[in-house]
Amino acid sequence: RKAFNHELSKLFNEMWDMDVNRLMPGKDYTIDLQGKAGAAHQGDRAVQDSAPRHLFHNVNEERLKSIKTFATFISLLDNYETSTGIAEVVTPEEIAENNCFLDAILATEVMKLAHEYLLKKNLAKPNLADFKRQLYDIWFQLYARKEGDRPDSCGFEHVFVGETRRGKQILGLHNWVQFYLQEKRNQIDYKGYVARKNTTRPDKDDQVLSIQFSWKGSVKPIGSTFIGVSPEFEFALYTVIFLLDEEKVTHERVKIEEYELQIVVCRHGHHIGTAYPVLLSTSSE
Repeated sequence: RKAFNHELSKLFNEMWDMDVNRLMPGKDYTIDLQGKAGAAHQGDRAVQDSAPRHLFHNVNEERLKSIKTFATFISLLDNYETSTGIAEVVTPEEIAENNCFLDAILATEVMKLAHEYLLKKNLAKPNLADFKRQLYDIWFQLYARKEGDRPDSCGFEHVFVGETRRGKQILGLHNWVQFYLQEKRNQIDYKGYVARKNTTRPDKDDQVLSIQFSWKGSVKPIGSTFIGVSPEFEFALYTVIFLLDEEKVTHERVKIEEYELQIVVCRHGHHIGTAYPVLLSTSSE
């Protein structure tokens, strides 16, 4: 087991504390954890449902829409064809939306801190316009998920929007805002929380969760996600880990607040393949 990365833990805690746009549990939103999810496998069509109600009991949408990074982020969620193997068509409007989103997050303290850190490591361009181009390439540049296929995917789509493969498998979808919006449209069915062995059940104030859900006809047996955090926080966190290493897959163990996490980042050439947090434990246990 790898030791915790103290340098990254320190950086990510500073980002967490600086994340003024993060929504607060119990105040800006409420979650309803309900029951513990049953056993399931990738590709199952049906599983036991331990949660008859939605995961998100309520979210203050006025607040979401009034925060520029959330508002510009939400406008990107409908830009993708979620089925892999179907080429993505990127319109000029969508390129403009991607740029608006990047401009909004680059203006935040969280992204500024990430940029400073990467500059110290010589991994980012000092000029903001160059750094923005670097982020665009990492997150929005299209590629083919499988060799020889059409460009059907990008890091942003995979991590934040989610994709499906042959209608049998859910790929990605590690973002709480997308989860909430899909749930509101009854596209996602939350099946219950996934607890780790010998641990207490998660708490409604937890801001990292492991959950099971179905979406577009398939089940995701376990998916973990930050809850309430701003898009810039996730973008900053995953970008830093992505740029620090060149391995196909990186696992970094970090402590953020009371959460012991493994952050997983997979590369697809110069682009993000996937990125998500794995909850190891919370200190409230």
